[in-house]
Amino acid sequence: MTRRHPITLVLAAPLLATLGRAQGAGPVPKETSWEELMPKDWDPMKEFRGGDLGLVQEGSVKERNLMREMREPWDNAPTNPTMDGARVRLPGYVVPLEEVKGELKEFLLVPYFGACIHSPPPPANQIVHVVSAQPLKGWRTMDAVWVNGTLKAARTDSAMGTSGYSIADPVVERYVAKPRP
Repeated sequence: MTRRHPITLVLAAPLLATLGRAQGAGPVPKETSWEELMPKDWDPMKEFRGGDLGLVQEGSVKERNLMREMREPWDNAPTNPTMDGARVRLPGYVVPLEEVKGELKEFLLVPYFGACIHSPPPPANQIVHVVSAQPLKGWRTMDAVWVNGTLKAARTDSAMGTSGYSIADPVVERYVAKPRP
């Protein structure tokens, strides 16, 4: 194995980055948190402060009415304008929308397990609509994944929830947590 001189690597890095972009790779995706998708001044619970939500009984008429009230502001949750067009690497869970013979073409990426399935959907700025040009094999509901691609602010309604963002032609990888120091 040949040993590379550190200065060679430093000088070659900009050239390699330029070659990658020239071949359509684009800039390297930034590992992004779900919090970055929300505007800093947006509070999803603003309209519901002051009431004691802990007293609302699950399955009650009051709970159904509260959920209905929450849907409108959450489905219209604002996106973060600085994230529109950003190359991102975002972790999340798969909620299939279009699946044919075990191959996934379209899904929602959500921030926590059970979102859109066992609980009401999160706010739109916490749901990403992902569409792949090529069918993705081997993915199931609620698989943990990394999705890499260009984030677009684009509202999409589906039976599973309203998304505030989309990623077309993603790279989808199994989620592997970083080792803790």
